[in-house]
This record gives sequence, C-alpha cells and structure tokens, in this order.
Amino acid sequence: MRRNRRIRFDPGPKRGEGTWDEFLKQHAASLWQCDFFSKRILTLKGIREVFVIALLNVKTRQVILSPATLHPNEEWVVAQAESFVKQAREKGLPVRYVQHDRDKKFPKGFVAALKRFRVRNKLGAYRSPNTNAFVERFIQSIGQECLDRFVIFGEQHMDHVCQEYLAHYHEERPHQALENEPLVKPKKRGRPKTKRGKLEDEIVALADVRCTQRLGGLLKSYGCRYAA
Repeated sequence: MRRNRRIRFDPGPKRGEGTWDEFLKQHAASLWQCDFFSKRILTLKGIREVFVIALLNVKTRQVILSPATLHPNEEWVVAQAESFVKQAREKGLPVRYVQHDRDKKFPKGFVAALKRFRVRNKLGAYRSPNTNAFVERFIQSIGQECLDRFVIFGEQHMDHVCQEYLAHYHEERPHQALENEPLVKPKKRGRPKTKRGKLEDEIVALADVRCTQRLGGLLKSYGCRYAA
C-alpha cells in the first residue's frame, strides 16, 4: 500500500478518472443525452424557425420529445426539464444524469430544475459532438426520414409530425442494435393453433401480413397480424 502511494497509484478501485466509454457503460441505464433540433416552418407571420428538445435514454434508446416552440427562452426550457423527468419516471425509466452540450439555450435554470429532481447534468467537451452521439443520431434520423420531406405549417403541425415519427421509431422501426427489432415490442395476439412440429408453425401466410402507414404513407412497416 505504502509503495503504491510512493509511486502515485491510488488503492483500487479508485485509479484514475476512467474513460468516457466506461462512464457510458456504467451509467447507461440512468444516463440521458439531450439536444435541440430545429426546422423552418410556415406561419401567418412568414417563415420562422421552430425548436424541439430531444432526450434519449442511452441504454434503451427510448426518446422523449418536447413540444415545439418559436421561443426557446429560459422559462420554456426549465418547464421542459421538469416535464421530461416526470415523463421518464412515469415510464419506469431511471434518470440520474442528463448530458448536453454547451449551447447557450441550456441556461442555469435548466441545471437548477434538474437538481430539484436529484438529477445531475453532465457537460460535453467543447466541439465534441461525438460525446453526444446517441441523441445526435436520433436527430439525424428524424430529419432525414421525416422532417426533411415535409413543409410544416405551424407549431401544432410540427408536434403532430414529430409524435407520429416517435411512435414509428419506438414501435415499428427496426433497430440494428436489437437485431432489427423495434424498441417497444407489440402486444402478442395468438395465432391459430396448429399441431406442434408442423411447418405451418413457422410459415407466415401472405394474407396475414399487414402494412402500417403513418403520415400519408411516408412511414411504413410490415408485420404479421399475429404477433405470436
């Protein structure tokens, strides 16, 4: 022990600060990443830019979106922080850390609101978007797969489009990290009973395949009407 101290090694397990990868693995279940994304929309006052906050749980990849706003001021951001924590805990998802970049749209009130719920914020490094990669990837997905294909008319239209994509992202969209399964599996509905060992137990009839469409057919998914 004394020799370790002389050569500047702390007693295990307190050796060094650890790597960023180790931090993610240790805290993934209760770690959330958040960031703003925006889109130009048409309003009665002309073209305006609307903002949304995306918050993603690192372990489950589940996402919570704020409502859209034209004015992302401190009062609004604080209200979204409080709403997010309540929504996450209602879903049974733990919240201990919220990681975000150094954007000035995250004011001191945002950090204070999290602390009131015993949640700590974690700032990313300067000019290091890769440290916030999970939520950045979601923002890229919703942009390329959905928002870039729409002309949005007003904040309510933006909210509708975002929530439709979010439902598709959670319940229908395949995810490579889950072997192309959705994040939230649909409820099982039993198939007609057949004798065990028959080939019919494995084959899905074409008549049983269903196509689910959202946003006028932009978002499509295919599955069997019998989930089991």
